[in-house]
Amino acid sequence: MDTAMPCLVLLCKRPAPGYAKQRLAATLGQEAALAVAQALLACALEDLRQWPGQRVIAPDHPENLPWAHSLAGEALCRAQHDGNLGARINQLDHELRRDGQHRLIFIGSDCPTLSPADYRHVAQLLQRFDTVLFNARDGGVVLMASNRPWPDLRTLPWSTDRLGSALAAHCRQAGHSVASAGASFDIDRAEDLSSLPALLREDPRPARQALRTTLERLGIGHDA
Repeated sequence: MDTAMPCLVLLCKRPAPGYAKQRLAATLGQEAALAVAQALLACALEDLRQWPGQRVIAPDHPENLPWAHSLAGEALCRAQHDGNLGARINQLDHELRRDGQHRLIFIGSDCPTLSPADYRHVAQLLQRFDTVLFNARDGGVVLMASNRPWPDLRTLPWSTDRLGSALAAHCRQAGHSVASAGASFDIDRAEDLSSLPALLREDPRPARQALRTTLERLGIGHDA
């Protein structure tokens, strides 16, 4: 493990029928949404397992810690606490910094197009900036990283198209230097899936190819 690298933290939900990816389920149905959620999580876990620094998997409820341990490999497991996403990130950030981690990258399981080069770029920018954000094309963020404790994130407009700009402004107001590492898109709705098979066609990572196969089996985004 490269202790000079930032710590990568995966925030995730345990995919389950009627719980995972309900905005997808509204269009695709519960069974298809569950299959997509499982394939997306596998991509995020692929990134976590390949990360050369410290790794953390953070399930959304303490009761899912045994499940997280079964997936984690050498990663640490830390349960998320109550509150909105901002409150949960603040609490995890506090706990991990208290335990000696000082450079933290937070990801979810919704952006399979993040590449090894993207992660390296984020790590490089953290050598020059306090905080690095990877924007989502819908106005949110798909990755957020910082060398400093996050300011209070509870009041930010989570799950809106104003989140990215609000988060950057909030960090600057707290005295952080902020950089953008790029932009991608996350998977919230069925229409977000249509371009994925084509984007993943040349991606050699096994979980990405498994996701592509899942989407094509469901008749989504044929790229022939």
